[in-house]
Amino acid sequence: MRNPFLACAAVVLTTAVLAACGSSADGNDPEAAGAQRPAASGPSVPGTSATTPTTPAPPAAPATEESAVPGPSAPTATAEGPKTPSDEITPATGTFTKKQKEYLEDRVPKGMDPAAVLQTGQETCDKLRYLVKADRDTAVGAIATQEIPDAPAAVAGLCPQHQDLVDEAAYAYVDGTHTGKTLRPGVYRSASPTTSCAWQITGAGGKELASGTSDTGKSRKITIPKSARTFTSTGCYAWLAEGAEG
Repeated sequence: MRNPFLACAAVVLTTAVLAACGSSADGNDPEAAGAQRPAASGPSVPGTSATTPTTPAPPAAPATEESAVPGPSAPTATAEGPKTPSDEITPATGTFTKKQKEYLEDRVPKGMDPAAVLQTGQETCDKLRYLVKADRDTAVGAIATQEIPDAPAAVAGLCPQHQDLVDEAAYAYVDGTHTGKTLRPGVYRSASPTTSCAWQITGAGGKELASGTSDTGKSRKITIPKSARTFTSTGCYAWLAEGAEG
């Protein structure tokens, strides 16, 4: 389930990211990009078209729902196809820093502007920087749920100061069903749950060990015991470990 806080944050970030990270040729550290942001006043409501047709228009097709969080502006590291050799990765103007070159290695598809690929990584770092200031748990949850795609690679190459977020996300449980060896005993807290958060922990033979619901939207804590065999969560977004890794 998409996190509403993250969706709102993405709207605020879009304008700042595109303005600040559009060029990678100045050699500055990517984390410096987007330092100045517009006030978080929210998106304006689109107005109607200024042109009124003189003849009746045919019925419009039903509108399709669009994602609240814009997708990446360039292929991520998982894009298939031949990649540009590292010694051929150069910006149209200026130069890349050493850190930027290392991030772009084996990530730029043939024919793709490397600056566009770099911008995607910079946007990821910019989103994490914004989220961690607003709510750290939401930032970790966004990495765990992959609502911010390719975050581990971007953090490793462009903003290593956020590595602790990636490390914590590796031990998180996202909404869904987790069984067997994926279960790690310990105490967990829900990160940015919705008002329809529900969970269930079962043991051998499907015996219920614990369950609960929450309609407050506030974080809750649960304990996954060693006897757990299945953990199911819906509407809770992600569960973050509290000092226990197994």
